Amino acid sequence: MKRIITYGTFDLLHYGHINLLKMAKKLGDYLIVALSTDEFTRDSKHKNCYFPYDKRRQLLESIRYVDLVIPEENWEQKVIDVQLYKIDIFVIGDDWTGKFDFLMDYCEVIYLPRTPEISTTQIKVELNNHQL
Repeated sequence: MKRIITYGTFDLLHYGHINLLKMAKKLGDYLIVALSTDEFTRDSKHKNCYFPYDKRRQLLESIRYVDLVIPEENWEQKVIDVQLYKIDIFVIGDDWTGKFDFLMDYCEVIYLPRTPEISTTQIKVELNNHQL
């Protein structure tokens, strides 16, 4: 069984997220999503989530491509997760290209293309513009 892992906040879930999860799942048999906790997102990523962790987790768990959702609590846990869950492939959006090459000592690393016309940041900006 080929195991895949990806990481993210997945706030304001949109079709770009679904595209990424679908591409990731096609690479193997079992997809794990490490979902950023509210604390990690606030304290380390310096962002606030619209939806709390539990709601984001429920949304991800309802997607057919996702087999398991685990909490992402810090930047350093990736090596531990890869070893603990016996990961074959680490995947993430290509806006992170090169940032996780250090994981190549433990598994294959693939940077997947993002859906260029959509992002959570873009959604938030457009929603704020409409409220003015």
